[in-house]
Amino acid sequence: MPSIDNLTSAALSSVCGDDGEFALAARHWTGGLRLEAPGRTAGLTVTAGRIGPGEPAKDAPGVITLAAAEPVWEKLIAGTPPRFYNDIFGIMALGEMTLEADPVQFAQYYPAVMRAIELLRPALAAAAAAPAAVRTGTFDSPVGRYIHLDVESQSYRVYFEEAGAGIPLLLQHTAGCHGSQWRHLFECKAITDHFRLIAYDMPFHGKSLPPVGPKWWANEYRLTASFARALPVALAGALALDRPVFMGCSVGGLLALDLARHHAETFGAVISLEGALKIETDINELDALWHPQVSNEYKARLMNALMSPTSPEAYRKETSQVYAAGWPPAFLGDLYYYLVDYDLRQAAGRIDTSKVPVHILSGEYDASGTMEHGQAAHAAIPGSTWTAMNDIGHFPMSENPDVFVEYLLPVLKQIRAQRGA
Repeated sequence: MPSIDNLTSAALSSVCGDDGEFALAARHWTGGLRLEAPGRTAGLTVTAGRIGPGEPAKDAPGVITLAAAEPVWEKLIAGTPPRFYNDIFGIMALGEMTLEADPVQFAQYYPAVMRAIELLRPALAAAAAAPAAVRTGTFDSPVGRYIHLDVESQSYRVYFEEAGAGIPLLLQHTAGCHGSQWRHLFECKAITDHFRLIAYDMPFHGKSLPPVGPKWWANEYRLTASFARALPVALAGALALDRPVFMGCSVGGLLALDLARHHAETFGAVISLEGALKIETDINELDALWHPQVSNEYKARLMNALMSPTSPEAYRKETSQVYAAGWPPAFLGDLYYYLVDYDLRQAAGRIDTSKVPVHILSGEYDASGTMEHGQAAHAAIPGSTWTAMNDIGHFPMSENPDVFVEYLLPVLKQIRAQRGA
């Protein structure tokens, strides 16, 4: 039957009432949810996190209302939603859905809203199986250490993990996250037999602590372009790496192109995952990412909006959990570089790919560093390569590592050939 037939109050109350994830996301919520299409409304009431009978009034306190045409709902609650229609934020960005809600309350209960919508999808019961468990007592490949680095006249204690041998490959995590995103690559012998993987946590992220000395807690955290570039350069120097390859995703994907422009003498090649010349989003519209009344669950669920619905659920949830566990100001602070301080639109053409080869890979479902952004960067950088990654979103290395490796290995093979390794 058409997916729009699931858009009923009875279906909404039934699927949400039996779901533990929805119950956790809706805790303390008093109000309700209304999903509207012309001539059709699905709704449920919620009191202190418990689902009640009937549909809530549109103007009642705590009610979140989403309205769109039937074809939009068809795409959103399809078994496999198409690109940009897997989450309400993508649809609102397209101008095809309207939201009526208190902004803070919407941010608080957006995870519950999206879970309710997911539950209306007919293919949800066929979600990808959890990955096989690793045998008890087995050690993973990477070994972690701390190194002290001087960056912009300040000393930092930086944590990194490494595994493998051969060409050094520095790995930069996404905004607000840490190096655990790369854990799957550490276990891939097709990579570690030829590359020495080094994944580091930026200061204020993961196991890299803030610096001792300055009163960092009295100032708003902001990642600047100069600091972002200086950190991997300092790490490469301290580890005496010979023209390492740099691979980063999201913030790290932009940084890869930035390093190719400003530090071609340091790096032997760069791999930009979800890269772009400029991300045109107003950072002032993202204050819910660091708000005293909004928990880290909001940003965690928001990251799911950037992932492919076909990526294994267990890996999508792991990727989101890492965001929920981060220092609250870190994500928005990193976005200062991502959205404000970074802009290669005028300088990209000056990147010399004969000195530092540039490889750009873009995920189909990424609604931030879109495939169009990646193509534009490729067109602006003579000699660069670009790869479209189907069935992957913003976090290829953590949300669907098996599929990602299939796209990555040809790039690494090309780098090895250029290095004669």
